[in-house]
Amino acid sequence: MAGAISQAAFCLAYAWTARRRAWPAAVGSGCIAFAVATVALTRLAPPLPVLAPVVFAVLAAAVRAMPRLPHAGGMVTPPPSWDLPARMAVATAFVVALTGLAGVLGPRLTGLLAPFPLYAAILTVFAHALDGATAAVSVLHGLLVGLVAFAAFFMVLAATLPAAGVLVAFAAALGVALVLHGGALWMLHRR
Repeated sequence: MAGAISQAAFCLAYAWTARRRAWPAAVGSGCIAFAVATVALTRLAPPLPVLAPVVFAVLAAAVRAMPRLPHAGGMVTPPPSWDLPARMAVATAFVVALTGLAGVLGPRLTGLLAPFPLYAAILTVFAHALDGATAAVSVLHGLLVGLVAFAAFFMVLAATLPAAGVLVAFAAALGVALVLHGGALWMLHRR
């Protein structure tokens, strides 16, 4: 759950940097913000009743703090032929590297690094490179809204797993996440 705070930091730093800079500076800024937030969180281990409201408050504040750019009407530039293979290669390299370093990093730091918004970063960078900052900020805004369901999934899982067991806990967490994702999609389409 705490990793959602680091993801929010990534989104805000990338989005605000993207307003004036190209994708390399924006992704660098986002990665630095993610790293700073993750390092700060490694020292904290609050109980679930404290962590959950903090995470949801941070996500709500991050959505409000996103820069307002003109509406992006969807993908304008058709992706080049190398687009999908490049995305797959970048994502695979990161997953393999994190898995290989898990023993060195330890379970807490690996757990905080695991929610690095890898796929969102890849989508954002490609959107930024092909269609500009507005498209990148739109991707990040969608990620922030979706993080509510991500955080809720882990909150419900942590709260129910000890007493209810694996099957019931995962079913409850998945149910809550699906309801929240449905609500988020409805909200986004309403806008």
